[in-house]
Amino acid sequence: MEDWRADPTFAMCRALVDGADLASFVGGPFDIRAVVAAIRPEKIDGAVLDDVPWENFPHGEKVHDVVRLLRAGDGSARFAMGVLLGMCANDSRASAALAVPFLIRIATDPHHPHHTDALGGLAAPARARHFGVASRDELLLHRSSPQHRVLDGYDDYGAEVTGYPAGWSVAAARAAITAATPMLLPLLNDSDVTTRIHAAYALATAADPDRRVRSAFATRFDKEQDPVALAGLVLATAESTRAHSHRPDTAWIRRLWQDRAQAPEVRLAAAIGWLCLTDEPVPHALHTTVDALATEERARAMDTLPWMTAVGCGESGLLRCVRRMLHPEEPEPRDAPWAPLP
Repeated sequence: MEDWRADPTFAMCRALVDGADLASFVGGPFDIRAVVAAIRPEKIDGAVLDDVPWENFPHGEKVHDVVRLLRAGDGSARFAMGVLLGMCANDSRASAALAVPFLIRIATDPHHPHHTDALGGLAAPARARHFGVASRDELLLHRSSPQHRVLDGYDDYGAEVTGYPAGWSVAAARAAITAATPMLLPLLNDSDVTTRIHAAYALATAADPDRRVRSAFATRFDKEQDPVALAGLVLATAESTRAHSHRPDTAWIRRLWQDRAQAPEVRLAAAIGWLCLTDEPVPHALHTTVDALATEERARAMDTLPWMTAVGCGESGLLRCVRRMLHPEEPEPRDAPWAPLP
């Protein structure tokens, strides 16, 4: 097994532990943000793949091999993406973030045999600490409150298991997705519902101060017929709005969970989204609405949404959200793999 401590960035991580100033490494060869920013998805070819300094980052050579297999259309795409998703789940995102521009190129090529798999995994490095997270305080949260006198709004993410600055990995992945927004937006209208859902999941991590992405979500919402895809658009809008506050978006989401004409999946997604966008006490009407609509069958259907898949980690994501947000007094299921020991 490769030892990540042999990677060049380990010296940087060790220096940080010893008190070095993180600012001294900004823009250098070990700043994943600078490296990813130099990779343009629309200009990627084989030479670009081999020119990237994969070896500089923890598990980089492994990720290089995964991307090479995906680009070539060889091997098991599901296994390859599993490697990248597993690294993110284990809080080691730097090299996975380095793969994002390549995954975008594959995901936006409708003729590539692995475009669906690439789209499904490209946003994982853009979300920190989200596996199993189902609380109002943390679900759909892009960043904690920025600290004063820090380099950027991601510095309070702490360090990955390798010691690498977690915020740098997340920021690099989000910047790549933001830059590729024009390439990804057309996927919201793809004929395949899974593609539409995963496109919304990826675009929800893009910077959207001018509401271009959320406007595209709203346009698609008015056309969408699939109830689970509609629910995904609601969660995507809520996630983007949590990063870029906009009262009309929050008010729209509140109206959705109150609207009995909407599909149950939409009302449930809107209830969760609204709870994450406000610290107001939970209205009695929301309690009764969610408790009535959150059936086991509906939870299974909504588990196809990547937000719910990440939340559940073996349990139904929807029911975990309901329990954590509305019934926090209930204990963790005893058969859940993360249930704490007595």
